[in-house]
Amino acid sequence: MRETRNVEIPEALDNERIDSALARVLGLSRSVIVKLLESDEVSVGHKVLGKSDKVQSGQIITVLLPEPPSGEAIPPTPLDEMKIVYQDTDLVIVNKPVGCAAHPSPGWTGPTVVGALVAAGIPISSSGPAERQGIVQRLDVGTSGLMMVAKTEAAYLKLKDMFRNREIKKIYHALAQGHLEPAIGTIDAPIDRHPKEDYKMAVVSDGKPSITHYEVIEYYRSVSLLKVELETGRTHQIRVHMSAIRHPLVGDLTYGADPNLAAEIGVNRPWLHAQALEFTHPISGLPISVSAEYPRDLTDSLSRLSDAVLP
Repeated sequence: MRETRNVEIPEALDNERIDSALARVLGLSRSVIVKLLESDEVSVGHKVLGKSDKVQSGQIITVLLPEPPSGEAIPPTPLDEMKIVYQDTDLVIVNKPVGCAAHPSPGWTGPTVVGALVAAGIPISSSGPAERQGIVQRLDVGTSGLMMVAKTEAAYLKLKDMFRNREIKKIYHALAQGHLEPAIGTIDAPIDRHPKEDYKMAVVSDGKPSITHYEVIEYYRSVSLLKVELETGRTHQIRVHMSAIRHPLVGDLTYGADPNLAAEIGVNRPWLHAQALEFTHPISGLPISVSAEYPRDLTDSLSRLSDAVLP
């Protein structure tokens, strides 16, 4: 049976196109949202909304969700590859493996962070949309590394504000094509949906402010291992910014990476890992700093490059 969901538009999505906004709030693809709009299954009150409409902050939008792929909910399953890095009564931080989604969504039948935690008997905050309860940050399916989930309502509310106010330091490691010069720099370029290919993001003049700081950890033959810190948190931000300065992430074929180089070092996804989180605990006020080791595919790729480290 299809579910009807009432969605409140957050302030961050004010005046955004409805297909883009609902895709972000519901965790669905834009193509799925467009089909719902074309079928008159999205409305405000008695008014049916169309693809050209824009949303407003605080607006309550009613959506008739699509049928799950199997016709029934996918049961949560354990995930041996997902390791808990930190846990207390208020929150849990995991080292998410590649190939695992943050939360369930129609069309996704693979493992999820939320499902694995539930299957392990770890309580999750009931705050947030049903399929994303407890989620205060997300990583793409193809990105590994640290991801935080709230266990209590108080932690959920405070952590959401902390991420929104940039009070949580997020550090990534990335392998970019070429040698970045200067070795330390900042990319300040607005990002929004690609004007022609809506499955991608792009640097566009009227996009949302987006700031990425990077520092070269090590130069290898034809690539640079980077420490990257996000000041903002746009979709695909690191991937888009590195591509924009003509240093796409190794393995990121969507944003212009060389497939031959990726094959040479055995990378079949964007070389990107959420390596560290630093923040003040939302309840206790104590400083928290955690890090996550690289998964096997990333360490293997670096081993193939290690004999060619530049002095």
